[in-house]
Amino acid sequence: MDNPTAVLAPGPGTGRRVPVWPFAAGSLLVTAIILIPQGIGLAPHGRIALAVFAVAVIAWISGRLDDTFVGLASATVLAVTGVVKTSTVFDALGGATIWLLIAAFVLAAGLGATGLPAKAALALAAKARTPRQLAHLVTLALIGTALAVPATSGRAALALPVFVALAKALAGQRKLVRALALLFPAVILLSASATLIGAGAHVITSEVLAAATGQGIGYGRWLLLGLPFAVVSSHLAAEVVLLTTTTREDRRIRLSIPHEKTRLTAEQRRALAVLALVISLWCTESWHGLSPALVALLGALLITSPRLGTIGMGPALGSVPWPLLMFMATTAVLGTALATSGAARWLAGLVFGQGGSPMGLLTAVVVLSAAAHLVLQSRSARSSVLVPLVIPLAAASGLNPVAVAFASTVAAGFCHTLPSSAKPVALFAAVPDVPGYGRADLVRLSAVLGPLVVLLVLGFAVCVWPLLGLPLSR
Repeated sequence: MDNPTAVLAPGPGTGRRVPVWPFAAGSLLVTAIILIPQGIGLAPHGRIALAVFAVAVIAWISGRLDDTFVGLASATVLAVTGVVKTSTVFDALGGATIWLLIAAFVLAAGLGATGLPAKAALALAAKARTPRQLAHLVTLALIGTALAVPATSGRAALALPVFVALAKALAGQRKLVRALALLFPAVILLSASATLIGAGAHVITSEVLAAATGQGIGYGRWLLLGLPFAVVSSHLAAEVVLLTTTTREDRRIRLSIPHEKTRLTAEQRRALAVLALVISLWCTESWHGLSPALVALLGALLITSPRLGTIGMGPALGSVPWPLLMFMATTAVLGTALATSGAARWLAGLVFGQGGSPMGLLTAVVVLSAAAHLVLQSRSARSSVLVPLVIPLAAASGLNPVAVAFASTVAAGFCHTLPSSAKPVALFAAVPDVPGYGRADLVRLSAVLGPLVVLLVLGFAVCVWPLLGLPLSR
């Protein structure tokens, strides 16, 4: 072999080389955890949970094994060893939040089939007369998609045709097109914090919080807390993108983006009516008592119904990313195991110490969460690792665990530094026949945007979210 540190993967016919170090490191960690002396407060189930957690993190970092496979294997081991009940694994795969996301993906497929999102975005962008107006109008449109379209990768796929159309309309303005290429993923990632369905990490955070504290975060409450941050951070990102990629002369260009004005079709009006009904019911759960998952299921049925709908149930279900949903469910099981077995509390105390300055802890959590994308590419994996650890830390420091976990999850939405940091970043980096961006552009953007996002999360945690019903202290 050319590389003595690699072995052939077991997959037939692939010939792909898998490095040995993840397996060696995992074996060493498991051995070390098993040999931890007795009497230090870590029960047998906690040891097992910690060992599974360590191996899973190493596997995710290595990037050589499928994330969903790692998650399923972890959940299976936890169930077989009795760390979690078997019903916990299967309930996670069929829980209300998974049904919420399935129905939301069906709803998004019906909406996308009409062409309404692209049409609305282009109509809005056509109103821009300057690059700055264009950037903020595009930002506004992308924030709107977070209300109904689940997952950042789904929103990125929906927004890509809009970007291509704008790039063609701005042919010759290479710097402006490159700025838009950066703007789309930057806003998609930050605006995901607006809703519970904006990213799988949000669902995991809510599930782990419910298991550890008995209090999750529903759709309406997440919207109340997350939407203001999404709006402010997204428009801040738009300004940072403009300032780091264009000159003052570029920003003074007068724009005239052509757009064919046409009336909404019957299908588009029906889809818009269904969407408005679903969002209205989501936001008024306290009045009618219908769960968000049930409301989403109602919307999915309406959008796929024979006469009223815009897409068939079969094609709509075909658009659901089932591996992603299974990954989210299984990583939530891993987070729950860490929280309920005592492993998270023990590990947090070992690494960070017991208690400490509340503001110091909050700052450390937010900074670590924002930087975690450099190690763990999956947003869901980052939350499954971080949230179980911050909950006991927050409790020991006198902070509200829900507030600290929410801040950690929002901060983890910053993942703009490398093309591999997030799927939307990779998707817009190299669009055919369109000026793209490179690693240097991302690093330059992140060097400015990263610290600003950290400061913004801290500011919201201390000053804004307490006014919206999420106090920082218990």
